[in-house]
Amino acid sequence: MVQGGKVKASLKHQLEVFHEECRKRGLRLTPQRLEIFRELAQSMDHPSAEQLHQRLIKKMPTLSLDTIYRTLATFVQYELVNRVETAESQARFEIAHGRHHHLICHKCREIMDFEWNDIDQLTLPEQLQSWGRVEKKSVVVYGTCEKCLGTAE
Repeated sequence: MVQGGKVKASLKHQLEVFHEECRKRGLRLTPQRLEIFRELAQSMDHPSAEQLHQRLIKKMPTLSLDTIYRTLATFVQYELVNRVETAESQARFEIAHGRHHHLICHKCREIMDFEWNDIDQLTLPEQLQSWGRVEKKSVVVYGTCEKCLGTAE
């Protein structure tokens, strides 16, 4: 029960931050934007635009897939949401929160967040020092998860 309360408190906090960031950036807070953000904030599976559409269409029958794509692009532009880079052609999304990296199972496509402080602390190799300014480091590790290893023949 306490954990459910923590999740609700966390969601409430994320929504408050979202409202404030939209206000600061002059972004109108439409019902569609709010519901898309809320669904992402509650998702642990790094959903695609199509998955978000399937989840939200029940709540908002007139919500188009195009609106979701445009909204996600706006959220990424304003750094409210991260686009998770994957080897598959379908983009996946998550709420922008703290520095972390991703493990992706190439079989079931599950994405898991993890922290890797050693990578975060590294500087670019010497031959790249004059390249410019690094703004973000992101490591994506691909493999097969334990669940899928157990079903391998």
